Amino acid sequence: MGVITDNLDLWGEALLGTLQLFFGGGLVALILGTIVGAMRVSPVPIARAVGTFYVNTIRNTPLTLVFFGFAFALPPLIEVRASGPAAMGFAIAALGVYTATYVAETIRSGINTVPVGQAEAARAIGLTFGQVMSLVVLPQAFRSVIPPMMSVFIALLKNTTVAAGFSVLNLGSMRDWLSERGENQLLVIVWVMVIFVALVMLLSWVQRNLEKRWTVAR
Repeated sequence: MGVITDNLDLWGEALLGTLQLFFGGGLVALILGTIVGAMRVSPVPIARAVGTFYVNTIRNTPLTLVFFGFAFALPPLIEVRASGPAAMGFAIAALGVYTATYVAETIRSGINTVPVGQAEAARAIGLTFGQVMSLVVLPQAFRSVIPPMMSVFIALLKNTTVAAGFSVLNLGSMRDWLSERGENQLLVIVWVMVIFVALVMLLSWVQRNLEKRWTVAR
C-alpha cells in the first residue's frame, strides 16, 4: 500500500486526468457518433457518403496516429501549443473523434432493430427525418444497444492510457512518474490494473441498472 499512500497527490491527479479524458471523450463521442449514425441511415446520399467515409477512415486509423494528428498537426494550424490544458483538450478531442466511429456503428445497428413500419408511419403523419429520428427511432435504438454501447465506453476508458504518451497525466503515466520516485514499477502497474478493473466493474453495474430500468419502461 505504500505505493499508494506515499504518492496520494500523484495518484489523485492521475485518476482525475483519466476521468476527464473518459467523460470528455465520451461526451464528444456520444454527440458526434449519434449524428454520424443518423447520417449513415439518412435518405440523403451525400450524408450517407460523408458518414461512411468518416467511419471507414477514422475507424481504420490507429488511435496513436489520431493522437499524433491532434498533438502535432492541428496545433500549428490553429496556432496553439499542445501543452497543459490544451494538451488535455486535444487528447479529449482525439479520443472523442476516434470513439465516435464505434458509437455511430453501434447506434446504426440499434436503428436497424426498429421496425421500418414505425418510421414510415411517422413520416406519413408529416414528421421530418430529424423528427422521426429524435422522437421515434433513436429512443428505441438507444434502449436496444446498451450492452454494446457500454463495451464501447469500456474500450474508451482503457484507451485513455494512450494519452500518457502525449504529455497528458493519467493512470497510464504512473509507471514513468513513480519510477522517478524510486517506486517498484511492477507494483505500480498492478495497482493501475486494479483501479481499471474497479472502474470497469462500476461501468458494468451502471449497464445492468440501465438495462433493468429501460426494460421495465418498455
